[in-house]
Amino acid sequence: MTPQAASPTQPAGPLAGVRVLDLTTVFMGPSCTQLLGDLGADVVKIEAPSGDSTRSIGPCGDIGLGPLFLGLNRNKRSVVLDLKQPAAVAALLQLARDADVFATNVRPAAMRRLGLGSDVLLAANPRLIYASMVGFSQRGPYAAKAAFDDMIQAATGLAAVVGEAAGEVPRYLPITIADRSVGLYAFGVISAALYARERTGRGQSVEIPMFETMIPYVLGDHLYGRTFEPARGDFSYPRLMSPNRRPYKTRDGYVCCLIYTDRHWELFLNAIGKGELLKTDPRLANIRTRTQAIDALYQLVADELAQRSTAEWRALLPESEIPIFPMHTFESLLHDEHLQQTGFFQHTEHPVVGAVLETAVPSEWSDTVPRHQRPVPALGQHTTEVLREAGFAPADIDALLASGAARAAKPPSSTV
Repeated sequence: MTPQAASPTQPAGPLAGVRVLDLTTVFMGPSCTQLLGDLGADVVKIEAPSGDSTRSIGPCGDIGLGPLFLGLNRNKRSVVLDLKQPAAVAALLQLARDADVFATNVRPAAMRRLGLGSDVLLAANPRLIYASMVGFSQRGPYAAKAAFDDMIQAATGLAAVVGEAAGEVPRYLPITIADRSVGLYAFGVISAALYARERTGRGQSVEIPMFETMIPYVLGDHLYGRTFEPARGDFSYPRLMSPNRRPYKTRDGYVCCLIYTDRHWELFLNAIGKGELLKTDPRLANIRTRTQAIDALYQLVADELAQRSTAEWRALLPESEIPIFPMHTFESLLHDEHLQQTGFFQHTEHPVVGAVLETAVPSEWSDTVPRHQRPVPALGQHTTEVLREAGFAPADIDALLASGAARAAKPPSSTV
């Protein structure tokens, strides 16, 4: 989207002035805190001496700036603290006294062992929002289990339903759907908790469990007839489970063409010269009868779309009324005319790895405009800076660095 200029008198985003201590790694937590940083929060990423594991994955992973890490950690500062050392724990507690949010996806039991449980941090800072992203609610028997995206996809039934719909063995979606969805929900929870604090003056502990957050994603569509007690049918929304619910093949490619409402069917059937079916085919009477026969009706649409090119269909069907869109690949998506015109893909210059491709903040603001503020940091790049801001004397910072409780590093030399 077109970059929005913020005037010197405007805050750099609606969360400007909010300080976030980010003790998260991998995908779920960093995706949440990047959203906070994109909207103006000062996100301080607390890393172990080895760094977030995603630093080392993919090209440029050898210098700790791999593509997955670059995609999840812009607008953050990196501080290295070895929390196995009491001095580092004490330093983190000092940082927390002036923070607004403490975000973690470390298991709560481990946090308590470190002396960094919510009770300790809220005692140090009663206005703090302590946000714990966990695998499972800590009130149930799964509380101590570790959780990753694949595990949650399996545990919530998502892998099973994907396989069933495709007529295949169970399989995972090839995106980190659970991590990123729960990260997005955690972003909303943290924002709401900050709003509540503005009304009450009090911080609080909030818990965001992956398992419980993802279940409505799956059962929201597929509890279906089992919604009722006693049941009025079985699981699964038929429209979503149809084997023919897929991009339709045209003579020269694939398109999404969604024929869903009464109006859609009227326009589509008239366009292909079969408008009489609206009166003669009982399956087309209304959305209820169409849903009951959805697989056969999807097949009808598939058979018709195979007879013309994608361009012919886009000319024949009124795109303002019928959702029709050519299927993108990753490559073609980068050249999409709409995204090109709105400036959604942004070419930025990273001080170490050179030119990188980023996606824009996908919301647009008339005031408090978000803007890109910080490139993805090298490991420990801001340790000294952040400790100094927290009131540590130079001698105290030197002592932390000398003991290994903290580590500081300048960005590695440019690879370009």
